[in-house]
Parts: sequence; C-alpha cells; structure tokens
Amino acid sequence: MADILTVENLALGFRTEGGLARVLDCVNLTVRPGEIVSLVGESGCGKSTLASAILGTLPRGLAVVGQGSVTLDGADMLRAGAAAGKVRGRTVTFVPQDPFASFNPLFRVGTQIMDLMRWKSPRRREGSWFYSPRRRRADREAVIAMLEAVQLPQPARLLQKYPHELSGGQRQRLMIAMALLPEPRLIIADEPTTALDVTVQAQILGVLRRLAVQRGVAVLFTTHDLGAAWEICDRVTVMYAGQTAEIAPRDSFFTAPHHPYTRLLLRSLPEEGRDPVGIPGSVPSPLSPPLGCRFHPRCPRADARCQAERPVLRGEADHLAACHHPVLAAQEARLDA
Repeated sequence: MADILTVENLALGFRTEGGLARVLDCVNLTVRPGEIVSLVGESGCGKSTLASAILGTLPRGLAVVGQGSVTLDGADMLRAGAAAGKVRGRTVTFVPQDPFASFNPLFRVGTQIMDLMRWKSPRRREGSWFYSPRRRRADREAVIAMLEAVQLPQPARLLQKYPHELSGGQRQRLMIAMALLPEPRLIIADEPTTALDVTVQAQILGVLRRLAVQRGVAVLFTTHDLGAAWEICDRVTVMYAGQTAEIAPRDSFFTAPHHPYTRLLLRSLPEEGRDPVGIPGSVPSPLSPPLGCRFHPRCPRADARCQAERPVLRGEADHLAACHHPVLAAQEARLDA
C-alpha cells in the first residue's frame, strides 16, 4: 500500500538577518495509511518546521527549499500552490499545541465549528458556495456525534459556550474533533499535550489513538516527550538539529536503538534504580551547523569521517539509522555493561 505521506531528502532554510538558517538537512519521513508515527526530538530540532512544510504553510519570502519533496496523497505540497489549499483541511488536518490560541475568544465554540463544516465538511460538493439547511442539519448532527466520540458531555450545551469557559482538556478534545470531522487521511498533531497536566495528557492520547484506529486515519504526532511517544505510536522517527537520526518500530526503538543520539536521549530519562544522564554539549545553531553528522561534536563514537561526511539512513528494512558507527545488537551487552 502506498504511503499517505513521503518526505524525501528535504533540505530547507529561512532567511534571517544573520544569514540562512539551515533548519532541515535532507530529512526523510514516511507515514503509511492508518499508522501513527511519532516525530521526536529536542526543542528546535525542526519538528514544527517539517509540519509546516507538510501542510504547505511555510512563510513566503522567508523559506528557502534547497532540495527534496513532500508528497501528500500524491500532491507535492512544496509546489502545489493553490492545489495545496484543497488538500489542507481535508486530506490533512492539524491539531495545535495551544488549543486556546486556536479559537477566536469573541465567538461561541459552536459558531466556529460550524464555520469549519461549511467549507470543509465531507458533505460539501466541490465548488459549491451554498450552505443548504439540509446539509447544515446533517453537519450539526455529525458535530454532536463527534463531540460524544471524544468524550465531551452534553455536546449541545457545550457548543453554546465561549472558549474561555472550557478547560484546557476540553479545548484539546474539541481540536481533535475538528481535525476528524472533515474525514481526513492524515492528522498532524503538533505536541498536543504539552500545555496539559499529566492526567489529562493520558486521556487525550487515549482518545486520539482510539479514534484514529477506529477511523483508519494516519497520525504524525510530534513531541519531545518519549513517554507520550510510547503511549500512542506504531513507529518513531528521531530528529536531531534538522537531520533524521533514526527510524524504527516502537518496540525496537525503546529496547535496541541504533543511533548514539537515540541511546543518550533514552538514558536521559528518569528510571527506577538509575539517575538520568544528561547529554553533554548543546544543539548547534542552524546558522552555522557542523559539517557531516550534526551530532558529531557531542557523540562519543565520532571520528574524522563523522566530521566530514553526512551519514545516510541504513540498516534493516524497518529499522534505519543515519550513523557511520551504529550500535548493533551484538554490541548491546558490551556497551550497557
């Protein structure tokens, strides 16, 4: 089955007063139909920029695409122009990090959701501007059913409220409902639990995974929280300083990571009986990134080749690492001793 999303060798930067900030460096990513992929990495690694490239919302005049492609359901989102607008909001939808900032505080929740349905409803005929009473009733019924599906009580009453009258968890459930209502093939969830407390985070992750699986919707879930990635995903893609470091199924990612950065990232997590270990050094600036592997200044396995030659993704069919000296299964016991 063809991938719903393919990002291939994407290199992208932004014009700044200090020069060109090379934010993405030959990034590769795939999402299959009905699959949940977690895109993980430290803050500033390029996750949100990659999400903008996929959605076709890069700032004009500032973004510079060096090479590569972003193919979403057959459409090239970097060069589709007006056609990208037809894909965005239908084939692909978005769940933001801050749900409160995504609502207009001056209008009731129901008004804003019905505005979405007027233009993005799956019942709307292409090119039609008329919002018939019959379709409006059908859309409202679909909205009520979806709010019940995301476990919001008394949905008819909730639609009469203003955004500030709802909790953060309720607003994020509304965002998930709005992302699902157009019946998309892919949802991009950009760190959707960051602003929520731990208990609510678990509930939101459960709702998102359950509904995505039930409806066969693919999800690209960006996060810096590896615990959230474990809870929701089928596969994990790791980014470091704008480069793809590792791609792996969830279980082998957490039990047998190949890339030194991934191993250090996992060791930095709290664990019973062991103190977390920080990663020495800092993430390089995108204005002057190091040559070769961008992780080599912090990597305990780096050599002259790592400093001069950018590694490519290689490994088994389902577990790839962009590293000249990956940690393979035969080395696990010796390195962990």
